[in-house]
Parts: sequence; structure tokens; C-alpha cells
Amino acid sequence: MHSPFRVSVITVVYQAEALIERTLKSISNQDIRNQVQLVLIDGASNDSTLEKAQPWLSEGDIVISEPDKGIYDAMNKGLKAAQGEYVIFINAGDELYEPTTLSRMLGTENNADLYYGETAIVDNNGRVKGSRRLTPPRNLTWRSLRFGMCVSHQSILARRILCPEYDLTYKISADIDWTIRLLRSCKTTCYVNSFVSKFLEGGVSSTRRKKGLQERWRILSHHYGALSNLLNHGWIALRFVIHRISKKQQL
Repeated sequence: MHSPFRVSVITVVYQAEALIERTLKSISNQDIRNQVQLVLIDGASNDSTLEKAQPWLSEGDIVISEPDKGIYDAMNKGLKAAQGEYVIFINAGDELYEPTTLSRMLGTENNADLYYGETAIVDNNGRVKGSRRLTPPRNLTWRSLRFGMCVSHQSILARRILCPEYDLTYKISADIDWTIRLLRSCKTTCYVNSFVSKFLEGGVSSTRRKKGLQERWRILSHHYGALSNLLNHGWIALRFVIHRISKKQQL
């Protein structure tokens, strides 16, 4: 059966009254809004998140508000509820880059399994600070992630029927595992050569950073092999040192 929507934008929120409006505004302002379904998955917020979301909702949008087991459980709920031919995750605080983002992506190439592009980093006020240090390759495959998350999760538009569920055994880095498995299923990917999303940069505690790195090691070893992962991390470390030296020389 033909999908009633071309794109489902899945937005996961919790206690996001300060951020939700700018996120939903970027979705509502898309020039193909009549082909876009918003799927808002709220973790039972008790602030004004849902009240502030109401003005941005259109016919066919879906709102689910209930407790969840974490962000990846909520994202799985979004995938199950989505009806669009394609899906993209734009969570609270993040934004689609401009009103033509989705139409431009879909118009770059006909019927690609996955479209992707660049990501801008913004502060709490929505001001662009720059782009991500890691940039996506022009030919993205599942092997491209062996050195890390080279494409931002928020800048991937994927065919819904190819999207796997998130593995809830990973609490912090399940998006890396999900993206690798998704790319394994894709026959065609399309780089759109433009910014797709604005990503709200947030601080990460040292405890979560350590756990995230541990999860990433497990994920990459699972997909690429332990020895290859060890060698790849050697290159990652060398690349980081070169980057730091280069930045000091520019000062």
C-alpha cells in the first residue's frame, strides 16, 4: 500500500519546554509540509512541552506521551508509529536546516534508499557555531563508520521499511549500531552536498563519555572484527593528535 506521507519526522522529547518550539517550527516550515508527518514521542513530560507543541501540529501528525525506557526505546516507538515512505530523526533542540531541506534532499536523486548531508552545530540559543569535525564521505557505505560516526544521525533520511529497531542493550551509542545495520540494508545512498540539520551541542559527563566509548568499542568490534577495530582506533588516535597540533599552529 502506498505510504500516505512522503516523510515522517520523528521527534523524541522529554521535559523540553525550552527547546520544542524551535524544533517543531523547523518541521512545520518545510515547503512540503503537506507530505510530512510529525511523529512526536514524549516521555510523559510534566512541564509545558505538549502545550507548546500543539500549535505546530497538523492533520495526520501523531503524538504519543507515555513513560519509556530511554531515548532509543522512544525512537523505536517512533519508527513503529511512522507512516512515511522515509523517516528522519529530529529530536528536541535539533532543527531541519532550512525550509527546503526535505524537498531538496528528495529531489537530489530519485528513490535512493538513504539520503544524507552535513550537520551544523548550534548553541542553546540556536546560533550556528560551525560544522561537525567529522564530515561524511561522498560514497557512504556501512564500512564508512569503521572510524566512527562520520555522518550525523540527524542528517540521515532513510527509507522506512529498511530501518531496523534500535538495540536497547546499548544505552548511549545505539545510533552507531543502528546506522551500520541500516546501511547494510541500503542498495543506494545519496549525498546531498548541503547542510541537513542543526544539532544542539550538549555537555556529556565523563561517566557517560566513558560508557559511550565502551559501547562504541563493542559495536565496532562486532561489525568489523576486534583486530580491525584495534587498528582503526590507532588511526583515530593519530588523526586526533594531528588535528590538535594543526589547531595549535593556527593560533
